[in-house]
Amino acid sequence: MTITRFVRWMSADLAAVFALAMLSGEVAAQPTFGNPSPTAGTETSQRANAAADAAAYKEVDYVNKSTKGPALVVIPGEVKSNNATFVQRFLPNNIADFGELELSSANFTVLERANLGHLLQEISLAYNLGDVSKARQTMQAGKLRTTKWIVKFDILKAEQIAENRQGFDGRAVGGILGMFGGLGGAVAGRATSSVQTADSTGVWLIGMRYKIMDANTTEQVAQGYKELKMEVGATATSVLGVSQGAKGGVGLDTMVQRLVQTAVYEIDSKYK
Repeated sequence: MTITRFVRWMSADLAAVFALAMLSGEVAAQPTFGNPSPTAGTETSQRANAAADAAAYKEVDYVNKSTKGPALVVIPGEVKSNNATFVQRFLPNNIADFGELELSSANFTVLERANLGHLLQEISLAYNLGDVSKARQTMQAGKLRTTKWIVKFDILKAEQIAENRQGFDGRAVGGILGMFGGLGGAVAGRATSSVQTADSTGVWLIGMRYKIMDANTTEQVAQGYKELKMEVGATATSVLGVSQGAKGGVGLDTMVQRLVQTAVYEIDSKYK
């Protein structure tokens, strides 16, 4: 091989390696998005984003995710809470969606409900009633033959158990100061009267039960109950016409997903 051919060969080889490295870098890069909000970067934006970050979805590092879990189907559970807000907001299918997502993340073989079609209703009815013959008949279809577990998540409790409010209204104190007369008393009275503060906090308790049933016998393999607190709050302050306020907390959607994550963590660590 001549020197010229060798140099050309090396150049082509290096170019290929460089192109592969560039391509790998592009694949590995995470997507980024801009923020078109006119308040982006302001103090209010930073506070709101900090609260949103605290409530954002976080993946759970399931302890046994390296071990392949048994094949299972998640059927819609029940929402047994009498709280109107919760019942209107959630349907059993919403909770089952979270269950499929987290069980898949924990390395269980999940046969998604979307692939079951009309069989989903038959499966749900058979296992909710404990009908062994119907369950066995249904499980003979296609991919269902390898199913070992039927899993469901039920909401048993969703209630606001505590609420606390406190605040300060400066008008009464300002009126007293204004009675002292004079320019100083009048100014102090008006300034104090402008002070308004208010804080309110509410705490909810939401409880979820998970149930694992044997796909062949409909017998219960395991069950557990998890309960988490949800706090929502608001604060507001106004002084001499300058106001500041904030409200927030973890939403019901996030609480349900966290409960599912907590339940799946126990299923993964105890029963896989």
